[in-house]
Amino acid sequence: MKRLVLFITLLAIFALVFGQTQTEPSGRYRIRVKGKYGFIDKTGKVVIKPQFDHAMYFFEGLAGVEIDGKLGFIDRSGKIVIKPQFDDAERFTEGLAAVDIDGKEGYIDKEGKVVIEPQFDDAWTFSEGRAPVKIRDKWGYIDKSGNIVVTPQYDLTWGFTEGLAGVEINDKWGFIDEDGSVVIEPQFVFAGSFHEGLAGVEVNDKYGYIDKSGKVVIEPRFNDVGDFSEGLAPVAIGGKYGYIDKSGNLVIEPQFDNAKSFSEGLAVVGIGFKQGYIDKSGKFVIQPQFDYCDDFREGLAYVEAEGKSKYIDKNGKVIWQPTK
Repeated sequence: MKRLVLFITLLAIFALVFGQTQTEPSGRYRIRVKGKYGFIDKTGKVVIKPQFDHAMYFFEGLAGVEIDGKLGFIDRSGKIVIKPQFDDAERFTEGLAAVDIDGKEGYIDKEGKVVIEPQFDDAWTFSEGRAPVKIRDKWGYIDKSGNIVVTPQYDLTWGFTEGLAGVEINDKWGFIDEDGSVVIEPQFVFAGSFHEGLAGVEVNDKYGYIDKSGKVVIEPRFNDVGDFSEGLAPVAIGGKYGYIDKSGNLVIEPQFDNAKSFSEGLAVVGIGFKQGYIDKSGKFVIQPQFDYCDDFREGLAYVEAEGKSKYIDKNGKVIWQPTK
């Protein structure tokens, strides 16, 4: 279940991952205090006391939690609605969650009922009505009834975004549609997922972008690329990161040592070993001072500095941090 995916050339987790930062609005923010996980609300008030060995973010009203090595799910009040019983579990998407039972993976609904029997060697979340599943050493796709709609034949697959999914076969990446028809022939050394109509690809040790027809629309000239978000994408030139628009024009000059895609108008960037946040003009709105920064979601962002975790707002004000 925990497969790595492109964010900044293989550093981002599979567009939708365990321990994920991309979440739907929930009004709940995960915290960790003395080794236990709980949740605060947007004001920084603890609304679910830290009590879990691990916790995921909320998706579709539920969050995965771990107790004594088993995973289950809680609702926004902190009530356990699906008893911890699974060896592994993913977040809910499209009403279903992948779970591991005795080494095989299947899917449950929000009542905890097994609706697709554990039979796969690996399984991922649903997106656009399809979920990648692995049988032996090959990946294919199932629909929400558990029917195999794309025969397992690929070495690796991404989830569907914008109607297409990246697939790898014989060390080349291409794209298929929901029926498994090849839309873009496998030809790239690497390919990410489509975001805002474009996908990053690797050609001859350089990265650029293609559109949904497979046409190269931004020539491979970068050392690294990330996903488009809010009209911009992080790219690297000569070891420094900046941002381009969808025409391939540099709108923020390469000057950062690392960079993420924009979220809620701000992007995480790094200078040396510290990270902060810039706006779309490239101006720092929160100076580099943190050892780690997460994306903003619903107005707050998780950050770490000097071994301490906290949540800040878009002005850099601390909304929550552990009490001594």
